[in-house]
Amino acid sequence: MKAALENYHARMQRVLDHIDRHLDDDLGLEAVSGVAAFSKFHFHRQFKATFGLSVHRYVQLARMKRASYRLAYRDVQSVTDIAMDAGYEAPDAFARAFRQRFGQSPSLFRKSPDWEPWLAAFGPFDNARSKLMKTFTTDDVMIRDVPPTPVAIMEHRGNPATIGATVQRFIAWRKAAGLHPKTSPTFNVWRSERRPASPADYSMDLCVGTDQPIEANGEQIKASVIPGGRCAVLRVIGNTDNLEPAALYLYRDWLPASGEEAGDFPIYCQRLSFFPEVPEHETVAELFLPLK
Repeated sequence: MKAALENYHARMQRVLDHIDRHLDDDLGLEAVSGVAAFSKFHFHRQFKATFGLSVHRYVQLARMKRASYRLAYRDVQSVTDIAMDAGYEAPDAFARAFRQRFGQSPSLFRKSPDWEPWLAAFGPFDNARSKLMKTFTTDDVMIRDVPPTPVAIMEHRGNPATIGATVQRFIAWRKAAGLHPKTSPTFNVWRSERRPASPADYSMDLCVGTDQPIEANGEQIKASVIPGGRCAVLRVIGNTDNLEPAALYLYRDWLPASGEEAGDFPIYCQRLSFFPEVPEHETVAELFLPLK
């Protein structure tokens, strides 16, 4: 029974990966059910029973998430091109669907996103993606000696629902500073729980590796160093929007069994690839737990 269930989940995961990789292609019921080798007559019920969403709704949300990332974080594509890539035949149809879902037009979202309705709209999608989330083992964790890393920091303090606005400012600042992700590594340092008792207590640093003098350009940017030393490192592939399960594994399962002790610096991650530059299931992050 266990082997059969694992096989079933693997086939469903194959479907999600296929959708991620082929957002611009035909993702109708017949095409998608064939990826999992399930009967198309039952697949829509199987998919909804597993993920809580219909295939059609899931694909819509996947395309709309990519579109919203391109609007908020990338300025090279026009709204018309983004609408076409999202599967809409005309920009006005895309604008109506976008406004209905997020309460803003695509153009207004690009200028000044309202992130709380955005998060609420994607709650069912994020829940669906977490259903088949990978479980970790001790073989996935490596102990690595890391060098000290000079960084420029933009702090996010307060409600995590507004992190998107800080990310926008961070991207704009690093672009102006010429610190491209391919040459200057990207880190997040968590200084609070992911869900503190009060959202106002949430605290995270957005960091870019650089040893160059920092031009603040009107932003509150600080110079700091991520300390070197021994770290437990866990690589996460896909679903890197939510690294809480990986962090929980390190703290709750790996650390007590390892005989190691946590160091004096918070857990942090390095983001190695980014959505929407790569399909969501191919995003990569490494989680670092500093050790004594």
